[in-house]
Amino acid sequence: MPWQDAHSALDPLARSALVLSLLTEDNLPTYHHELASIVGRDGAWGNWLHRWTTEEDRHSIALRSYIHATRAVDPVALERSRMTHMSTPMPSFFPRGVRDIAYVLVQELATRVAHRSTGLNTAEPACAQLFGRIAADENPHMVFYRDLYEQIFDLIPDEAMEGLRWAVCDYRMPGQPIPGFAAMSLSLAMAGWYDPGMFLDSVLAPIMRALRVTDRTDLSPAGEAHREALTEHLELLRVRAGRFEERRQEHRPSGTGEPITPADTAATARWAAARAYIPYTTRRPPLPTASPPAIHSPLGSFHRPGPARPGPARGGAALARRVGSTKCSRIIHRV
Repeated sequence: MPWQDAHSALDPLARSALVLSLLTEDNLPTYHHELASIVGRDGAWGNWLHRWTTEEDRHSIALRSYIHATRAVDPVALERSRMTHMSTPMPSFFPRGVRDIAYVLVQELATRVAHRSTGLNTAEPACAQLFGRIAADENPHMVFYRDLYEQIFDLIPDEAMEGLRWAVCDYRMPGQPIPGFAAMSLSLAMAGWYDPGMFLDSVLAPIMRALRVTDRTDLSPAGEAHREALTEHLELLRVRAGRFEERRQEHRPSGTGEPITPADTAATARWAAARAYIPYTTRRPPLPTASPPAIHSPLGSFHRPGPARPGPARGGAALARRVGSTKCSRIIHRV
């Protein structure tokens, strides 16, 4: 029987969250390949990578099983979107070295927050329980990267601050190549399921506190410059989140509790896209066009953020040798 809207117990917002989550998880082979090319497949990092891949694979299996068992979304349209998504070359979000650890730290927490919010907002009990469980599974992954990055800060504070600045100022969720990503994510933002304010308060702010970004006293002038740029960008995100909230309230009839209409969402989409307010991405502030001098450290040579994102091809391998053989191993066993 061809799929119809009446077959699904989920509202359109929950279906959008379900599709975004599943198609993002479906691209696990790409994530595994990217990380393996950075840290290798041996030693403590190899053990972690294979275990992480195994655990992440459960998420797509569970989500797809739920969809097929409940007919939550059109299975034919879903498969077409999956083929389009996985057939589209994804730009590498991993620049090699310290920056890739900073990126996955932010990404793991953002994923956990988004899944938890979906579980809290969906009205279908089984779907809510499923997303709650997946969010709980994401937490140990985030804790691992957070603890690891704390150790990196203690070893090389300037490079760690530079990597964190890059990850925050140029942050992009890995699901952006999904067909309809911008429209679906904006619909969820308009409904308050996952919006710029939540990204700032529930993702970035906890990371800044855990890493003691504002309290560190071991930075050189170069590290201080990165911290200042990071702080300025967070303030910019705060302003953007406030403006997004104002715009959202303009399209919510005051005191009526009426839902936002598709026309409202479309109008705000045009406004938000022109200003890069889509909640799953942040706009990088203007940076110098000339590449500044490289920073030499035990992890290799790194450059301050610049348009070309230069970096050594084996920076991640150096990171594994420097951190992974000792402290990384203890963190893995603790998690």
